[in-house]
Amino acid sequence: MRVFITGATGFVGGAVARQLVAAGHQLRALVRPGADLRLLAGLPVQQVAGHLGDFAALQQGMAGCEWVFHVAALYSFWGHTWQEFDQSNIQGTRNVMEAAGQAGVQRIVYTSSIATLGLNPDNSPADELTPVGLQDMLGFYKRSKFLAEQVVCQFASQGLPVVIVNPSAPVGFGDYKPTRTGQLVLDYLRHRMPGYVATGLNIVDVDDVAAGHLLAAETGRLGERYILGGENITLKNLLDCLSDISGLPPVQLQIPHTIALAFSYLDTGLARLNPRHIPTATPDTVRLSRRYEYFDSSKAQRELGYSHRTARQALGKAVAWYQKNGYLN
Repeated sequence: MRVFITGATGFVGGAVARQLVAAGHQLRALVRPGADLRLLAGLPVQQVAGHLGDFAALQQGMAGCEWVFHVAALYSFWGHTWQEFDQSNIQGTRNVMEAAGQAGVQRIVYTSSIATLGLNPDNSPADELTPVGLQDMLGFYKRSKFLAEQVVCQFASQGLPVVIVNPSAPVGFGDYKPTRTGQLVLDYLRHRMPGYVATGLNIVDVDDVAAGHLLAAETGRLGERYILGGENITLKNLLDCLSDISGLPPVQLQIPHTIALAFSYLDTGLARLNPRHIPTATPDTVRLSRRYEYFDSSKAQRELGYSHRTARQALGKAVAWYQKNGYLN
């Protein structure tokens, strides 16, 4: 199969690219000028120079392709304007969908996020049908991904052959930046986490997420969305798991959300004074931590044949990758 992919130089997109190549597909990737190409090293990938606002590059990349994977997105909780999120996540997604429709591709897989999904008040695992609205979206990133998913749904309702996947919090191979979840793991391993807040998240191995993307392309129902998650785990249990894996002491201090919120205002204030400082937490991320982001991947398991590793297995792979790549020196 001839496949076009956006975001292949990123964490999740790189994992998708590796699995597409391993499955024998011919891969063409949209690559921004100056992008970090480490995740494409050694892969037989034809590169098309351009960005999500370059419609001609999208048309060139999709020409003759049967599948399109739109993985690229601006993912950040600090340092970007709404205009940047709008141009990348919303308008960029619209461009990809329009170009795919013109190219007549057979299947499009759009990488959304659990950030667009609702959460249950009792902290039980949410699914694809849990009620949610734009008013529930805290911060530019979540709002932009929610609106981008609405754009994709509009195209799907008009007959575009698209399937939506919603990954949870991936960890593992290739998290060079690192992501917000990867930074949490690194902060613990670098002895930079004096305490934790009472919250929970859904941890998944990035390779399982990538496998879910291919399954969605092969068997996903058009117009449907599928949560690609892993194991629901409290932050305290996650840190205890990292302690078991690494041999480092466990984190014992629980920090009240009010204290964490006050710190986030101080930290972001410092970042405004010193642009080189990246805040550890922002008010939005602390507010998000008041809710347990637990999710249910049963639909993907049932309809796609999706499966995932345990949180301990996923975290073990992530720790090994960070060690191998010098993040703990």
